[in-house]
Amino acid sequence: MLRRPPGSSHAPRSGADRGQHQGAAAGGRARAPPGPGAAARSGAGMAPPVRGAGGSQQWLAAVLLGLCCLLPPGRIAAPGGDFPGAAADSLVVRKGDTAVLRCYLEDGASKGAWLNRSSIIFAGSDKWSVDPRVSIATANRREYSLQIQDVDVTDDGPYTCSVQTQHTPRTMQVHLTVQVSPKIFRISSDIIVNEGSNVTLVCLATGKPEPSISWRHISPSAKPFESGQYLDIYGITRDQAGEYECSAENDVSVPDVKKVKVTVNFAPTIQELKSSGVMLGGNGLIRCEGAGVPAPVFEWYRGERKLINGQQGITIKNYSTRSLLTVTNVTEEHFGNYTCVAANKLGTTNASLPLNQIIEPTTSSPVSSPAPSTAQYGITGDAEVLFSCWYLVLTLSSLTSIFYLKNIILH
Repeated sequence: MLRRPPGSSHAPRSGADRGQHQGAAAGGRARAPPGPGAAARSGAGMAPPVRGAGGSQQWLAAVLLGLCCLLPPGRIAAPGGDFPGAAADSLVVRKGDTAVLRCYLEDGASKGAWLNRSSIIFAGSDKWSVDPRVSIATANRREYSLQIQDVDVTDDGPYTCSVQTQHTPRTMQVHLTVQVSPKIFRISSDIIVNEGSNVTLVCLATGKPEPSISWRHISPSAKPFESGQYLDIYGITRDQAGEYECSAENDVSVPDVKKVKVTVNFAPTIQELKSSGVMLGGNGLIRCEGAGVPAPVFEWYRGERKLINGQQGITIKNYSTRSLLTVTNVTEEHFGNYTCVAANKLGTTNASLPLNQIIEPTTSSPVSSPAPSTAQYGITGDAEVLFSCWYLVLTLSSLTSIFYLKNIILH
């Protein structure tokens, strides 16, 4: 009769549990999540090895029977197992790395086995799993360790090392945690909205631990946003247009970053209308600066008449945000108001400015200088004072300005 080691206990089995246990005793295997033992559980590709010596089979049967007696079905070992002084071991690795699950032998143990949940991976030197990534890393009288290469999330979970001692099988459990780098699998597509609309951007990511999501508006005047999968912008303005960056981070590796572009349409505005005066026969220029999304279309008017590029000495050059009107060989008829009109699908705006005439001076007589003027200042104290005096003489005949500067230092 096999007895349970002192201090070990398990909950009474339900009818379903008893059925599962009986099935296991008859050679059936319960379904479990994928792992290194998944292929062995399915029975595909590899059958349990059979040794010629009956002692190995008897030992393996004793291990399995001992596990059944020690543990409730569906649970291989309690945290820490039943090694003297054993504590639950936890191993954390990144996806794609190699994991080594160590099991140290004590009390004259001579045989060992590794199980993943309810499936045998290795029994001694016999491999029961068809997973090529799994092998025994160390096997001697002191250590019996399992190695899993290129670990995946399906390898995550509890692993049990069972050893045969002089008296009874004992178990130790190692919980393998597989960390996964963050990966953004969904982000909003580039979007075009009208100014004043409400916008919601979405960014979803996977990873283990679960990554945190943060948003950033790529702009010099951008304000930080609260973290979260959804970014809500209410009453969006033209200043909030541009690229938004989503970052998923969980400290396993560098954050995963993706961007979405938000285009904000708004009606055109004329920001500046400027002209230079012109003399008869010269060339006049009027510049119209505007803004709008989509880019506005510019037109020019003289009164009610639309101006056509290339007609009557008029040249018009339009760009995305500006329009230049040039009048060549100016005559009297060219002077007066000119109107710049900017329009897109959201609206129209206009502004007017005159083209002014510059009259060339006709006098050749110099302007006499006014009589000298004298200013008197009173000074009290010993401080040194610097007075600077300027006066200006204009000579219209040469259109030249002459500046005179005189510094007086008083003590």
